[in-house]
Amino acid sequence: MSTMSIGLTLFAGMLVLMAVRVPIAISMFVPGALGYIALSGWEPLLAHLKGAVYGRVSVYDLSVIPLFMLMGAFAVHGGLSKALFDFANALLGRFRGGMAMAGVLACAAFGSISGSTVATTATIAQVAYPEMRRIGFSGRLATAALATGGTMGVLLPPSVTLMVYAILTEQNITKMFLAAYVPALLAAIGYLLAIAVVVRLQPDQAPAAQAASGAEVLAAALKVWPILTIFVVVFGGIYGGLFTATEGAAIGNLLTFAITLVRREMNRERLLASIRTTAQTSGMIFLIFIGADMINASLALSQLPAQLGDVVSHLQISPVVVMAGIMVFYIILGCVMDEMSMILLTVPTLFPVVMGMDFFGLGAADKALWFGILILTVCEIGMIFPPVGLNVYIMNGLAKDVPMVETYKGVVPFLVTDAIRLALLIGFPVLSLWLVHRLT
Repeated sequence: MSTMSIGLTLFAGMLVLMAVRVPIAISMFVPGALGYIALSGWEPLLAHLKGAVYGRVSVYDLSVIPLFMLMGAFAVHGGLSKALFDFANALLGRFRGGMAMAGVLACAAFGSISGSTVATTATIAQVAYPEMRRIGFSGRLATAALATGGTMGVLLPPSVTLMVYAILTEQNITKMFLAAYVPALLAAIGYLLAIAVVVRLQPDQAPAAQAASGAEVLAAALKVWPILTIFVVVFGGIYGGLFTATEGAAIGNLLTFAITLVRREMNRERLLASIRTTAQTSGMIFLIFIGADMINASLALSQLPAQLGDVVSHLQISPVVVMAGIMVFYIILGCVMDEMSMILLTVPTLFPVVMGMDFFGLGAADKALWFGILILTVCEIGMIFPPVGLNVYIMNGLAKDVPMVETYKGVVPFLVTDAIRLALLIGFPVLSLWLVHRLT
């Protein structure tokens, strides 16, 4: 069997293991280890593992991940979500479907603190979904809007997936954060427009508008000062060059914890829950790192990435078409993998291929940032894309009165806006790079 055949076989074996619900880290590690043995033998595998595992988990830059995750856990367990939803609802309640729009914006705002799609969706949904159903929203629109809004946690800083991409490709995390804002804004605008169109074409999906008084808007605005303070201090300091992303995460932890204490929302049980959640999720992410490193090492030995790059470089087609094909590949892969696993598995292979092609005359740094935003955008789409859609499953667990098929029907208008946004981002890299060039 040729080395390329071995590479294709171990990749197929990994997908089969994932399809039968073997944990992601194991699904990548086992085929990777077997492939390494087939290509090099037992002793080289043991020699590789001796240094590779320590080399991965001891990287200082990775400390930013558990730090931002702990900050998000403090925000989740410290009760900072309800104020965001109430404020957004006070602003948008005057429009038909305004509470669904408020749910989307609350998800965006909370995602910019928590950095976790799952935490954002679960937290905002617990606050918003019962209220939406109480005033007459259909289960289809309510669950679809909240599931979709939660996906912005993939793209909005401090997205864990965004930081992992930056670390893997050796990009500046601050620049990656800046590159994500305009695409995230486009996502929010697209989702709000989708809701407006749905409630106009199907008025039975949402109740009549309920405008809040000026006093109610002001009262709701005064309650969001903790989130605003955290955002300004942490990201203002990072973008202003006062401290690094890792230092900003540590400062954000201290500030978030202090605010939850002042608000009397934090107690011993919630503190322990925050630490436990962070430890469990960080452990999972680092295990996926190790599994991805194992299979990527085997794929490198098989020379599959190099041969793939050679094939792509000799194709007589436009690089933009190649990029579109890569995005379709990610959407398909998203049917069996989560976004973290996709990033860790595919970026070491596809990143050199993309960097070797010419896209609109972009420099290496700009090309890396642009490619990262495109990948994150597709990962965001994968969170609600049938037949898996992790966020749809989360909403189904919280909204047991709504069949999952109804939620999937509800996300279709949002997927349409996602497709338009992805096309714009591919065709116009300036949408991702403008803010980076303006502020750095």
